[in-house]
Amino acid sequence: MNFLANLGRVVLALLTEIGSIVLFIKDALVQGLTPTIYVRQIFDQILKVGYNSLPVVGLTAFFTGGALALQIYLGGSRFNAESLVSTIVALGITRELGPVLAGLMVAGRVGASIAAELGTMRVTEQIDALTTLATNPFKYLVGPRILAGVITLPILVGIADIIGIMGGYIVGTRSLGFNSYAYIKSTSDFLQVGDVVSGLIKAAVFGFIITLMGCYHGFNSKGGAQGVGRATTNAVVSAAILILAANFVLTSLLFSE
Repeated sequence: MNFLANLGRVVLALLTEIGSIVLFIKDALVQGLTPTIYVRQIFDQILKVGYNSLPVVGLTAFFTGGALALQIYLGGSRFNAESLVSTIVALGITRELGPVLAGLMVAGRVGASIAAELGTMRVTEQIDALTTLATNPFKYLVGPRILAGVITLPILVGIADIIGIMGGYIVGTRSLGFNSYAYIKSTSDFLQVGDVVSGLIKAAVFGFIITLMGCYHGFNSKGGAQGVGRATTNAVVSAAILILAANFVLTSLLFSE
């Protein structure tokens, strides 16, 4: 009976958390993304979420592209399929690795930052002060961050795709002996617009997830400094799990025959 009681408490807590997230999404969309729009806040968040994340996303994509080229070459050499390196690198980066790795890196950097910032504002009653001053915190704090995530993640992923393919190109031509012209031609011949667009669609969804989880956990943090720390951790973990789950669902929808 104790086991069943504990299981019931876990299920009820999970359902309560899901319901709370759904209500937060409703408030974020209805209140945060409707006029009045704080344009300056949106641009500030675009710089924080997008521009400041560019170095870590670019480095991740570059080394991932290079490592992917090496692994495909070593694996393909067993079946005399070394010529597929450029094609598989391009498809792997644009369809999967670019959006997923960029999403995870931004979740670790931006999701934690948003949760810590809003969590500190919550425990120091700054959010309550905004309400007292007749400023809707969803419009001023949540909406700009979600918009910035949805706008900037596809841009980051587009840049990451270019850098990742370039990393594979450098490793392929400098270390693996591929002809430069042949590598580029093979990439351009087999890479289709749909491959890139699918990754950008995933990126927009991931941007929404990252900023939503950061705002949700920060907005609902409590318990002082320890509560802010828990909110930061929960924001990163939940965003990472939801990114991987959403990637599976989107891959099934976008590439189903």
